[in-house]
Amino acid sequence: MMNTIPHSNHANAPPGKRKEIYKYEAPWTVYSMNWSVRPDKRFRLALGSFVEEYNNKVQIVALDEETSDFVAKSTFDHPYPTTKIMWIPDSKGVFPDLLATSGDYLRVWRVGETDSPGTRLECLLNNNKNSDFCAPLTSFDWNEVDPNLLGTSSIDTTCTIWGLETGQVIGRVNMDPRVNMVSGHVKTQLIAHDKEVYDIAFSRAGGGRDMFASVGADGSVRMFDLRHLEHSTIIYEDPQHIPLLRLAWNKQDPNYLCTMAMEAQECIILDVRVPCTPVARLNNHRACINAITWAPHSSCHICTAADDHQALIWDIQQMPRAIEDPILAYTAAGEINQIQWSSTQPDWISICYNNNMEILRV
Repeated sequence: MMNTIPHSNHANAPPGKRKEIYKYEAPWTVYSMNWSVRPDKRFRLALGSFVEEYNNKVQIVALDEETSDFVAKSTFDHPYPTTKIMWIPDSKGVFPDLLATSGDYLRVWRVGETDSPGTRLECLLNNNKNSDFCAPLTSFDWNEVDPNLLGTSSIDTTCTIWGLETGQVIGRVNMDPRVNMVSGHVKTQLIAHDKEVYDIAFSRAGGGRDMFASVGADGSVRMFDLRHLEHSTIIYEDPQHIPLLRLAWNKQDPNYLCTMAMEAQECIILDVRVPCTPVARLNNHRACINAITWAPHSSCHICTAADDHQALIWDIQQMPRAIEDPILAYTAAGEINQIQWSSTQPDWISICYNNNMEILRV
């Protein structure tokens, strides 16, 4: 599918023909999507529907490595479309098998074992209990260093950091599936921006637990430290104050992050050591960019996806010299609205367009 990117171990590929692309057709438009992190669930992903009504769905799919087909393992109802889906960042498989979704609230779900395919709601996290109204969540992030921390971003200008208690059920057998193992509490809520906050992401800097950044409708990127929340650092402001929709931290070098503005055909890379001045602009797309994801195993590779049907992989090693062209390109059969690079299997990228999800070997 794509080549010339540093390969990790190709033994990760399914046996047999080792196809380069596997495709799943969902019964609805796919909006959110993410890879499972557990080592024992290699080709498992969660997909969220985009249906313009209250009743939406989340589906867990897994690749049957013998038939080379994706199989829906479970489907459950979700109020409104999920703005983001993440699996617990548990690369060792020691925590309960949890999945989180954002929408009207942050919800944490426990995925059923193979003998009981049902997925059940473990907890609904709502920090606005005094009101009949909720401020929808635009995004969230799950801390990789401390999986008991999640951060949400909201249209009410705030970010909320949640503490999760997972009930110390590690190693217990015959767990009663009716007993909730997970609960959560607000660790802190802060007004992060002057307008709506559209994305939040934890940084791996300083131990990887306390630093996070957010972007929003005021056109700024702001960085926070949980140990010093009395002030924040503005890393970048869009010159025209165009809303910034997404941000993503480099997985290997926490000095770098990437963001993109609304309706923009380019994304910009920032260096926190040189605030306010982009170190690179990636601008080969011919329609607005919808998603960005850094390589999990390389500090100099990033993938962008856009309405021009293209997923592009870039090599940014030559920064601050201009990066003219991507090193790899894939053209899908529709506008790509979501892209995720598998952290446990860096040979694989997943994309979504229309009602399709594809995984592509890089």
